[in-house]
Amino acid sequence: MAAEFPSGGQHCPHLTLVSGPSRGGKSRWAEHLAAQSGLAVIYLATGPSLPDDLSWQERLQRHRQRRPPHWGCLEVGGELAGGLADLEQGQLGLVDSLGTWVAAHLALGPEDWRLRCDALITAINRCPAPLVLVCEETGWGVVPATAAGSRFRDRLGTMQQQLQGLSEAAWLVVQGRAIDLLALSQPVPPDH
Repeated sequence: MAAEFPSGGQHCPHLTLVSGPSRGGKSRWAEHLAAQSGLAVIYLATGPSLPDDLSWQERLQRHRQRRPPHWGCLEVGGELAGGLADLEQGQLGLVDSLGTWVAAHLALGPEDWRLRCDALITAINRCPAPLVLVCEETGWGVVPATAAGSRFRDRLGTMQQQLQGLSEAAWLVVQGRAIDLLALSQPVPPDH
């Protein structure tokens, strides 16, 4: 088994990405890594509240019930950069998820989107706490039928590759199994 987080936060990677398809176990793996760190975990929820969506509310409730009661929670929605600025040394930020953060900004034009991404990357680099960031994998063979779906897929995929360049650990979670990407992979050469 590949190395996981050491307890007590000793040598925790500054940024750990945990990605995978829907219902593959990525949030549970991220929560496992966070709990193992021994640090005070602050869960940063990027999803909308959607009080009238019963399915979404059930999903949120499952996540809440799974988390230990002593973990903190910040419902940051689309304002993830600001939430990261609130973290302190001795804490670990668990961000769930990059996909809901991207979805919150789909209406932005290209320049505003680039500025939003730059602000997030700056916030990640400045954050004094280690971070575990959950991100969805999209576009595994299916071309979205809508312009918004294509924009979401493209923005999420590009952002994941940018964040991968900053990360010290990365996991792919599929079928309830976690794969250490950095130990078992080679980087793809950049576009020219």
